[in-house]
Amino acid sequence: MRVVVTGATGNIGTSVVEALGDDPAVESIVGIARRAPRWTHPKLTVEKLDLGTADDAALDSVFAGADAVVHLAWLFQPTRNPPTTWRANVLGSLRVFEAAARCAVPALVHSSSVGAYSPGPKDHAVTEDWPTHGWPGAAYTREKAYLERALDAFEAEHESIRVVRMRPGFVFRRETASQQRRLFLGPFVPTSLVRPGLIPVVPNARSLRVQVVHSADAGRAFALAATRDVRGAFNVAAEEIVDGALLARVLDARTVPVPSRVLRTVLSAAWNLRLVPASPDLFDAVVRLPLMDTTRARTELGWTPQHTAAEAVAEFLTGLRERAGEATPPLASSTEGGRLGELATGVGERP
Repeated sequence: MRVVVTGATGNIGTSVVEALGDDPAVESIVGIARRAPRWTHPKLTVEKLDLGTADDAALDSVFAGADAVVHLAWLFQPTRNPPTTWRANVLGSLRVFEAAARCAVPALVHSSSVGAYSPGPKDHAVTEDWPTHGWPGAAYTREKAYLERALDAFEAEHESIRVVRMRPGFVFRRETASQQRRLFLGPFVPTSLVRPGLIPVVPNARSLRVQVVHSADAGRAFALAATRDVRGAFNVAAEEIVDGALLARVLDARTVPVPSRVLRTVLSAAWNLRLVPASPDLFDAVVRLPLMDTTRARTELGWTPQHTAAEAVAEFLTGLRERAGEATPPLASSTEGGRLGELATGVGERP
């Protein structure tokens, strides 16, 4: 097999490449990235392409002859400039879908998200048939939901292409901690203090219950979707629910009940002061995310997570303390200018 992976140098992308590389049926992997990485893999060839600006001929030259396309490329920032992320994420994804159709690629695996789901329950899990209209207030959830509708039309028009929609929870591992701090926490977080015993209390809001998955486990799920004869949507997450109580266990702290509206008020103030890049609109989406049932991934993909949610969170927190990263531009432990360089972007104003 020859598999093309967009966003191959990111959080999930590097894990997908590793998982595909372990499969003897996969002979070659072509990774699409905007910037060339120092990280590599014996089966990987990297093509420098910007999905937002590359012409059709450039895309077709990469997609031609591929047995599967795994589409992961996504721009999380700038949250303060939604048209920029819309152009990159939605219009860029549509160009990927169109190129896959022009080149008659047999399989298209798209990275959707738990964020595509409409608001749902926190006391029981929903299956893949839960509505995917997202939460309209946040750019991320709007974009993920829009692409679900685009894939509905794509599948109807291209029945010969096997389309898979992967819907992972929050994806963590040690090497992605620095990137995720830049994307969501911002330059003012004292990461060296995020350790057991130093944080005495953790706020515990009843609506803040989410699911996570270790990046290596997510990578294996995507690789299985690319190489097995499956279609449709798959929820991907570890079984354990992440809430204030779990974070308190990991940090050896105690919980303090706090209403979610108080946490939102604090986040909103920090957002307006340009202290954090994560918007209160994204918080509104997170507290409304449903819990996902992962039975289909286990039974039809044959996928079982090798890491618990607590292990994934603990590894991420260790990565924060150690300022961990990977030798790819998105996952670098630090960027040009360091934290001062992050401030220069307006903390969510520019990529």
